[in-house]
Amino acid sequence: MEKFAKPVLEIEGLVAATGLSPLITCLLDTSDRGLMFAFVERWHKETSSFHLLVREVTITLNDVASLLHLPITGTFHSFESLHVDDDILLLVELLEVSGEEARVETVQCQGAYVRLSWLRDIYRSKCDATQWTPVACAYLLHLLGCILFANKSVTRIHVVFLDALRDLTQTGSYVWGVVALVHLYDNLNDASKSTTRQLAGYITLL
Repeated sequence: MEKFAKPVLEIEGLVAATGLSPLITCLLDTSDRGLMFAFVERWHKETSSFHLLVREVTITLNDVASLLHLPITGTFHSFESLHVDDDILLLVELLEVSGEEARVETVQCQGAYVRLSWLRDIYRSKCDATQWTPVACAYLLHLLGCILFANKSVTRIHVVFLDALRDLTQTGSYVWGVVALVHLYDNLNDASKSTTRQLAGYITLL
């Protein structure tokens, strides 16, 4: 997010209305890998908790609300996998790019993903064209890709998350804190397997 910093003045209101603006100042710090690995090794997916010598602990919704200042009450948005053609239509509709441009990007990413660098390019070009709704969507999808839904590539974001930005007036009612916690739990489940070497999700929350 340091490559973006704050959104341009014209979209500050749109971003603030989604309830996601507190994430802009969040930092990703994973310098203490030993501590991170120690927690992952003690994660039990059956109880969604860490089994430590002192006691059993977990990351709670209260932690998410206190640290990330995200809503934990409201409406759930189900992120359902879409056909690649639907992903392209979503990019065309919300980012206002051409169908060919969207298809080239998904082919390059080998699936329903877009690069964060590509989103930054879209953001700048739409700013130049004063198309503020796609500017806000590009900014917010990049924000989600850097923070809440960071994946192992650290360079891409799944297009499906763009669906939650279809109506920016509705986006603020979603329980982003709950989704963030579930996403981290799922990734801890994967990371606790002996064959896994990387952890996705917002690791700073861990």
